[in-house]
Amino acid sequence: MTIFFHELRRGRTALIIWTAVIAFMLAVCLLIYPQMSTQMGDISAMFADMGGFSQAFGLDKINFGEFIGYFGVECANILGIGGAFFAAILGMSALAKEEKDKTAEFLLTHPISRKSIVAQKLLAMAAQVLILNLVCAAVTVLCVLAIGVSVPVGTLTLLLVAYLLMQFQVAAVTFGISAFISRGSLGVGIGLAAMFYFMNIIANLTSSVAFLKYLTPFGYTESSDIILHVSIDSAYLAAGMAMATIGIVLAFAKYTKKDIAS
Repeated sequence: MTIFFHELRRGRTALIIWTAVIAFMLAVCLLIYPQMSTQMGDISAMFADMGGFSQAFGLDKINFGEFIGYFGVECANILGIGGAFFAAILGMSALAKEEKDKTAEFLLTHPISRKSIVAQKLLAMAAQVLILNLVCAAVTVLCVLAIGVSVPVGTLTLLLVAYLLMQFQVAAVTFGISAFISRGSLGVGIGLAAMFYFMNIIANLTSSVAFLKYLTPFGYTESSDIILHVSIDSAYLAAGMAMATIGIVLAFAKYTKKDIAS
């Protein structure tokens, strides 16, 4: 597990920064809820009547005035978008950075198979995504206790789990892409995560492209649907996990046969 721990040490600064920023923004969003709650009823009614805008963000399905509705619209998006960007950056650089940083020769001279290298890098990536989400979950619990609101624990847990799975999927897809490139293209990773986000918004706006929800991990993290049905859509989730599996399989298949420049 040498490479696993090396990857964790190598990425600890980025992990700390991303986790601190996302957790801080999440905490601020949660802690201002008591001041916002008195106005949320009117705001919820206003948002629900905004036509396409309401449909795009699911505001026509939930009560923005309740805490769980507020969390799903405001707070969960911080974890969702920020976490997706972090996961995409991790995935895009995981296998490509050895060639970019000219460390491939040193790595590949060790008595370890390429399959083991890919597996340990994959585990390190997953561990970093998990750490970020555990910290954010802990911050959420502490802030909820601090402001003293009543929370449907099951629904809140489903929201947090959905965003964790979404980040795993984004990381896995970009991990697969990274095996095919020689330089970690962070722009491609961030662009892909942003594309996933906007694909879900477009799918919400018109039923003619509803199939896009099967192609974006944000399809099963739709807060309004999770809150309304108290469940994660199994069809969208299955499609997402299939995409993640394909990304991982492609990473193993390509990297084990790839001519790596040193």
